[in-house]
Amino acid sequence: MSLDHAPPDISAKTVSVAVDPPPALVPVVPVSARRGSPPRWLRRTVGPLLLLAMWQLTSTFGILSPDTLAPPATIASAGADLIGDGTLPSAMWISLQRVAIGLLIGGAAGTTLALLSGLSRLGEDLIDASVQMLRTVPWVGLIPLFIIWMGIGEAPKVALIALGTAFHLYLNVYAGIRGVDQQLIEAGGALGLGRWGLVRHVVLPGALPGFMTGLRYSLATAWLALVFGESINADAGIGFLMNQAREFFRTDVIVVCLAVYALLGLTADLVVRALERLLLQWRPTFTGQ
Repeated sequence: MSLDHAPPDISAKTVSVAVDPPPALVPVVPVSARRGSPPRWLRRTVGPLLLLAMWQLTSTFGILSPDTLAPPATIASAGADLIGDGTLPSAMWISLQRVAIGLLIGGAAGTTLALLSGLSRLGEDLIDASVQMLRTVPWVGLIPLFIIWMGIGEAPKVALIALGTAFHLYLNVYAGIRGVDQQLIEAGGALGLGRWGLVRHVVLPGALPGFMTGLRYSLATAWLALVFGESINADAGIGFLMNQAREFFRTDVIVVCLAVYALLGLTADLVVRALERLLLQWRPTFTGQ
């Protein structure tokens, strides 16, 4: 059987295929950065400003008695007077010294114990049970013992701050060490890292987020411990100003001291957040939508 027709020659023909143009790329703009949306710092100030306005209005119309709580204008005037005569800056400096020394001692102790317990099973057996037992004891209840052991000077105040901060760092650093992915340890060992190489390049960087979290908790506890510590026969500091104001029913001075505590705590937290952004650049995190 022969074929009467030869196959068509398509070598000389041009086949055209319709190709759609690539889609245009549209930049994604966060909701907070869109035109017309107020900046975040402005939105964050709305709540406190409304609270201050309501506070001032209730005081102005007599709903809130000045003997119960002084109005914001009176508090601002008292704060300006304390700053003008140097009383408040001097008290802040003394309180900052106490917090810094106590945080340094407690942070060093808590971190060292966490490293010994987290990196070694023997260290965990010797240390962890004792620390877990001691951290359940209310550290504020140890003030009478501190007074008996150390007197009424600076030592019990600093010791109270150190004790309150040490446990936070211990728990978070220990959890950070034990939370390092085992696969990263195996990968480091396969690349030839020894024990100390693994600790330096894998374990400690993995535990750094836990350390920063513990530091933030420790700073908050440090200011709380300072309030209790400066009630131990203090003759200087922000707590001393509060005790004096309490005796004379100066609610304006008391609120000024509380505002200073809050301001110092917020400043310390902002410093730690800046350190987190600097030291933890390798860890992308969710920042909200």
